[in-house]
Amino acid sequence: MPINSFENYPMSWKPSIDKTKKPIYQAIAGQLEQDILNGVLLPGTKLPPQRELADYLDLNLSTISKAFKVCELKGLLSASVGSGTFVSYDALSNAYLLEDTKPKHLIEMGATLPDNASYEPLLLQLKNMLQETDYEKWFGYGRAGESLWQKDAAIKLIRRGGFETTVDHILFANGGQNAIAATLASLCKPGDRIGVDHHTYPGLKTVAAMLSVQIVPIKSENYEMSPTAFEYACKNDNIKGIYLIPDYHNPTACCMSVENRKEIAAIAKKYNQFIIEDATYHLHNKKPLPAVASFAPEQVIYIASLSKSIAPGLRLAYVAVPSQFKEPISKALYNLNISVSSLLAELAARTIVSNQFEVLIEGHREQTIRRNQVVNRYLADYTCLGTETGIFRWLLLPGKITGAEFEMLAAQQGVQVYAAERFVVGNSCPERAVRVSVCATETLEELERGLIILKRLLNDLT
Repeated sequence: MPINSFENYPMSWKPSIDKTKKPIYQAIAGQLEQDILNGVLLPGTKLPPQRELADYLDLNLSTISKAFKVCELKGLLSASVGSGTFVSYDALSNAYLLEDTKPKHLIEMGATLPDNASYEPLLLQLKNMLQETDYEKWFGYGRAGESLWQKDAAIKLIRRGGFETTVDHILFANGGQNAIAATLASLCKPGDRIGVDHHTYPGLKTVAAMLSVQIVPIKSENYEMSPTAFEYACKNDNIKGIYLIPDYHNPTACCMSVENRKEIAAIAKKYNQFIIEDATYHLHNKKPLPAVASFAPEQVIYIASLSKSIAPGLRLAYVAVPSQFKEPISKALYNLNISVSSLLAELAARTIVSNQFEVLIEGHREQTIRRNQVVNRYLADYTCLGTETGIFRWLLLPGKITGAEFEMLAAQQGVQVYAAERFVVGNSCPERAVRVSVCATETLEELERGLIILKRLLNDLT
């Protein structure tokens, strides 16, 4: 212990470690992780300066730095130049992963699911495939040469979402999250940093944590990523790229303006940043806006997933990849996928080429509009962001209750909603809000029962 005593010195964290355990930095990192998980250190807590902590523990500064870096790579800490090191608000986000089974007593209004009443075109297409004389080929391995016409189908779907590309840029993935994982695995090394919105898709967060890729929150204006803040991050935060959901952002249900899309694309080109454009919700708009990729096709990895616009069980995504990234992403997809299901790839392609996908999308849209009208009726007195064609809404809470507190309160009353804390990034402060799924309930009547409960809880808070 140094000569100056720390006995009465105000420090937010005073660890006690066994210095006989080697290496010491791992012991410090382990103690820090346990104190965060056990609630000794709360999200948002500013840790003592590294030099001060080194002096307190009578250790080298480099030992403390290595311990902090271990925890930062795990997503437990968030460091900001000039501000210090904080316990991340999303440090406990792994506790928010989807449960294996939904408790039977809860009305599901948390998971983002399209309605389940519009699948007849898929069923008819599948029946036709299985009645063909060579149906057994759908249960074997697919070959690259056989997918050329399926790539034409991908082009058609992507064009429908607001982006023109060509077959030589198309890759297949087993769903959108698989495509995100392959992209990060191929373009980033452990410790690399990418920028995201303050609240973002939890699947991106879990993939980044698995690959030890750090995610950096970039400031927004009116729920849109700020181009000025993006450029600042390019200059000062050492990021390699960004992840965006421009249309019907998950979870805030907002849509990025065309002007911002152009500006962000221009900045990405200026600083040679890659953009992962998650187009999961592009087809929910009657007339989709131009994709970010249309303004910077050489920088943007465009991921068109079918799970939210056609069917969740159709585990397929089309990925439009710039030439400079195609080889590494293709290799990563092969290593993560091994192969895409021939059955699902053929089913998706036939559904698109026959224009049955338009019937599916329109059917989903009609059901979603009907459900949103019910949401608007019950939650008219509260700020509930989103449009009539969106499958979830972003409900801002009255009073001082947090999203996590409201989620727990709603669950106690029999309704599952998802708190902002599930989506928050780094040291960003979670909004006092919850995401409310519009289409996850099996029936309209069940949705109404859930909304009656939510409205009663909201009224009690005002």
